[in-house]
Amino acid sequence: MTLERREFLRLGAAAGSVAVSGGCAAVRLGGRAIEPDPGLLDLARAALESAEAGGAVYADIRICDYRRQRINTRDRRVTDLLDSEDRGFGVRVLVDGTWGFAASPRIEKEEMLTVARRAVMLARTNAELQLEPVQLAPTVAYTAVWNTPLRTDPFDVSLDDKIERLLWINAEALRQRGVTLCLSSVDFVREHKFFASTDGAVIEQTLHRNNPSFTVTAVDRRRGTFESRNAYSSPQGRGYEYFEDYPWREDVRLAASDVQEKAAAPSVAPGKYDLILHPSHLWLTIHESIGHPTEYDRAVGMEANFAGTSFLTPDKLGSFQVASPIVHFQAEKTAIGSLATCGYDDDGVATQEWPLVTNGVFVDYQTTRDQALCLGRAASFGCCYAQSWRDVAFQRMPNINLLPGDNSLSLDEMIADTEEAILIKGRGSYSIDHQRYNFQFGGQTSYHVKHGKIVGMLKDVAYQARTPDFWRSCDAICGPKEYWVGGSFYDGKGEPRQSNAVSHGCSPARFRRVDVLNTERKV
Repeated sequence: MTLERREFLRLGAAAGSVAVSGGCAAVRLGGRAIEPDPGLLDLARAALESAEAGGAVYADIRICDYRRQRINTRDRRVTDLLDSEDRGFGVRVLVDGTWGFAASPRIEKEEMLTVARRAVMLARTNAELQLEPVQLAPTVAYTAVWNTPLRTDPFDVSLDDKIERLLWINAEALRQRGVTLCLSSVDFVREHKFFASTDGAVIEQTLHRNNPSFTVTAVDRRRGTFESRNAYSSPQGRGYEYFEDYPWREDVRLAASDVQEKAAAPSVAPGKYDLILHPSHLWLTIHESIGHPTEYDRAVGMEANFAGTSFLTPDKLGSFQVASPIVHFQAEKTAIGSLATCGYDDDGVATQEWPLVTNGVFVDYQTTRDQALCLGRAASFGCCYAQSWRDVAFQRMPNINLLPGDNSLSLDEMIADTEEAILIKGRGSYSIDHQRYNFQFGGQTSYHVKHGKIVGMLKDVAYQARTPDFWRSCDAICGPKEYWVGGSFYDGKGEPRQSNAVSHGCSPARFRRVDVLNTERKV
């Protein structure tokens, strides 16, 4: 049996809320339950039965369809266009306490039987090297359909409309004084995934993400220098409406003004400064210094090939003061609009939220089903993900957020309350060591705060610190009204490398007496 693409995607991208009853869940739209695709279920059951017949004590299958589109423009023309589709399935089995995995692009019953048997064979081969048997934490066997809530599927919008919007952004930028160049781009991703397991789970999901942005550049031909500023937009787990609704005109005009001011700004004098970090910048510091260190596989040395391990080893769990008492980090995969948000992970576990740092103390990790029992946890936190059908699912970062202060403190009030500091906005360059302990970050724009006011822009600014010292120096966090969500469309991990999308929300925060470097290049 071969499934036609039209049947494969027939549920589309409708959004709904999950109703739970008797341990199983189904999406309800207008009072009508929508069940997972029966054609896919028949194929999946055949593969799972084949795996069990071969000796698997557990097996799951992911049948996936991906659509990706990227458009790049420069000034008044399109420079690149990528539009791709990718379909296939992967079977994962547990035999003799060892994982086996095999995959194929041919979504056909006979091929699925063959691939399931191959996965069993690979598990038996791998078992010769397995030191300790894999044990899976229990989970509810959900029957569910979950889709990213959206107004408009980007793939229902014409290519001409998308290009027109990007070229309009460029034209708006080029009308601004001093702007020499504008690049703009947008990425759209749709993941359709059907998951079934021998535990009885049957889950169908359609996930959407998009990433629009621009870069404005001003060139000083007399001096032979230039300054640039990227958009303050952030990738989102939303539909085309995000691309439509973002305030492009305002951001473009501000960017044009910023690059002019930046060109004339003085270079920072290195030394110790208080820092006020805007969420458009702080999200990346959270990602690198808190997100990656709280991945359990990094902490125990199971993951070290791509970007290293973690200084937050299990002996620190529950006792290590990684931040000041006002700092709380929450992990979740449930916030609407955030990039890692979904209904269920690739283990079939319902997504949730949980604390990683409470009152500054490191209290938990990110986990999957095969990690939870190692930590003495009764269940997984739902952090399993594979970037495609052909890749092995493993622990990936959820959305990790710095909770806002329990107050109404605004950014303007924080600035007014600070004698001298540097305010940093936007994602810039960064560097961090293999244990996520020593780091250096720069931003898009930096402003000198003096006597409670912004007195001008600075350039060549970067700050350097050790992770615990930095977060322990945090003495103020703005309230919920200042909360903003940033994120990464391409977070790398593993070898072979896989990519995951993840968001980080926060309010502006202040850090005392941090080392600031001057990054100016001497010609």
